[in-house]
Amino acid sequence: MTKIFIDGKEGTTGLRIYERIGSRPDIELLTLPEEKRKDTESRREMLNSCDIAFLCLPDAAAREAVSLIENPAVRVIDTSTAHRTAAGWCYGFPEITPEGAAKVAAAARVAVPGCHASGFLAATAPLVAAGLLNPEAALTAVSITGYSGGGKKMIAAYEAEDRPALYGAPRLYALTQSHKHLPEMVARSGLAQPPFFLPYVADFYSGMHVSVPLPAGSLSSSVEDVRRVLAETYQGPIVTYTEGGDEEGFISALGMSGKDSMEVFVSGNEERIVVGARYDNLGKGASGAAIQCLNLMLGLDPTEGLQL
Repeated sequence: MTKIFIDGKEGTTGLRIYERIGSRPDIELLTLPEEKRKDTESRREMLNSCDIAFLCLPDAAAREAVSLIENPAVRVIDTSTAHRTAAGWCYGFPEITPEGAAKVAAAARVAVPGCHASGFLAATAPLVAAGLLNPEAALTAVSITGYSGGGKKMIAAYEAEDRPALYGAPRLYALTQSHKHLPEMVARSGLAQPPFFLPYVADFYSGMHVSVPLPAGSLSSSVEDVRRVLAETYQGPIVTYTEGGDEEGFISALGMSGKDSMEVFVSGNEERIVVGARYDNLGKGASGAAIQCLNLMLGLDPTEGLQL
């Protein structure tokens, strides 16, 4: 039985991981009493007693947690931003490269992708790798997410009875173009520069939709080649290329809410091509991706315990 410790179980991502794996017969969850969960020495003991540690913490606390691990046998899955571009860490999006699943399975340190970055990379990384998308392209990414992506504080703000009326419409944020997901969006895509990034938070709990228009001159081939590459890359069971959308020509960011899977799509025409992805910001955008990595590291079916 594999011993798992979730450092930061009380957060949004940690809670969903706990819910997904808490009843699995192959896993023993190590826990701390409430009064000890922030005690450094108690955390150190748990981090060195488990087989795999999930870090569901702010960046500084995640780095501290790694520094507390002295047992070389302990493997780590970090859901924070802290190690997504760090040397020696495997990036936990196995579908975007042919060797991705094998790398995650063998890794001692895995960094789970950011929610916005997941959709952007799903749409662009295979096209860069196939030589269809110019690495020098100046791209734009538009992402809309449910408010659970902001964690407990934002959830409380959106669900408060006296919340501002402005919360009822999508709100653009990261206005300085310095969003914390941008470094991994560049490092893991093969692109030379970050996209102009427009993230929105909207008045629904969970769900996500990322769109990336491909400007004229950025592609070396046709829209059919774009579809072919993405269809060959994403054949499921977790990430799947789809030709569809919702009824009446719409694609809703709520379409994958509550699931741990992702849909990748191409829309537009030969002159105006848009690639994108739809998923749950707490699923394939966070906790679901972390559990997929856990399954691969344990040599299991990657879908074990996921809701697809």
